[in-house]
Amino acid sequence: MDVADLGLPVDVPSTALFTDQYELTMLRAALEAGTAGRRSVFEVFTRRLPDGRRYGVVAGTGRVLDAVENFRFDAGVLRFLRERGIVDEDTLQWLADYRFRGDIWGYPEGEVYFPGSPIMRVEGSFGECVLLETVILSILNHDSAIAAAASRMASAAGDRPLIEMGARRTHELAAVAAARAAYVGGFATTSDLAAGFRYNIPTVGTSAHAFTLLHDSERDAFRAQVHSLGRGTTLLVDTYDVAEAVRTAVDIAGPELGAVRIDSGDLLLVAHRVRQQLDELGATDTKIVVTSDLDEYAIASLAAAPVDAYGVGTQLVTGSGHPTASMVYKLVARAESAGPEAPLVPVAKKSTGGKTSIGGRKWAARRLDEYGVAEAEVVGTGPVPRDLADRQLLVELVKGGEVVAREPLDVARDRHSAARAGLPLSATQLSRGEPVIPTEYVHGGSGS
Repeated sequence: MDVADLGLPVDVPSTALFTDQYELTMLRAALEAGTAGRRSVFEVFTRRLPDGRRYGVVAGTGRVLDAVENFRFDAGVLRFLRERGIVDEDTLQWLADYRFRGDIWGYPEGEVYFPGSPIMRVEGSFGECVLLETVILSILNHDSAIAAAASRMASAAGDRPLIEMGARRTHELAAVAAARAAYVGGFATTSDLAAGFRYNIPTVGTSAHAFTLLHDSERDAFRAQVHSLGRGTTLLVDTYDVAEAVRTAVDIAGPELGAVRIDSGDLLLVAHRVRQQLDELGATDTKIVVTSDLDEYAIASLAAAPVDAYGVGTQLVTGSGHPTASMVYKLVARAESAGPEAPLVPVAKKSTGGKTSIGGRKWAARRLDEYGVAEAEVVGTGPVPRDLADRQLLVELVKGGEVVAREPLDVARDRHSAARAGLPLSATQLSRGEPVIPTEYVHGGSGS
């Protein structure tokens, strides 16, 4: 068996080994016990938001759908599992025919979430669902952390565009996912060409200090760049003396110079001086782009500065101090037997130490106040209250193993902008605080 036998494009690798070994050993034991076929419900949620955060952002949903679709055990994967003795032959035979045939519901990408929100619900047999735990969590935890940081930065930036430029500060594949999540969270462009190619995100980039240092003089470097890229290019002006560089830049490009970039120093002070100098030189339409290890707090501190755009790298791709969203994937309901009509019964971990969970298949809705602003995240089992029926948050993503909810990334980006705008104003405060709305639980029904 090879990838072609599975109907996958040859350039799409299997995601089946993006998993932890215990998922396969649980499957093996459940197959032997006759319980692997029991209908089961798993949910993704987080017990708390990162310290000081007011809301979370769902990101990575589209990547999860791709990962589930490509979760196949091809010949090379099966050979690896056999050679390592990770599972027995009966389990290998089961895995050879694996294809997720269940259902997945979830918050649509770009939506906000809170502690206890059932961000994703995976339903099917225990065997097919348990294998997806790690790949789903690794995507959602990473992408949601980046999107949350991006959202805070976008809020701090206001109408000024943000450029994602963190590819050199993280793993090369994580950089692509980070650029995607940042775009969902409100960034306008990325410097990462792989992200632009894969997800159609607008890309930007001009030159680094190395280009200036390559030439015999800054003037030569600027002249070469303008000759090649046109007067609308962005010139980096802090390699040597900023004031002299700005004079040279305008002298070469004229008032049509697109922008100057400042990458060091006291950005607030330098930006004011550069703006005054540009205006005095007649380059009143030339923009100022600032970079240099920015985060949401630094961006907020520059709100009064004459800055037109921000470039953010390290702090973005590391989640601005919170590189994971701490989501978990827990079994919340399972059938009483392997029969297809067996009723579901709620199950939940009840250990101490803050790791308890609530059993039963859940729905979620956002209750609004009289002004149409969110006032509570309502999570429940059993019937949905009539007044919340049209405010439900989970949408169908996969039905009978088939993806039914693919959408352009711009849709998720616009959805996040609308979702954030629907929160209380305190959601955008950068000071530490609790989630901006509470999570309320409504219990009822059997979870079936």
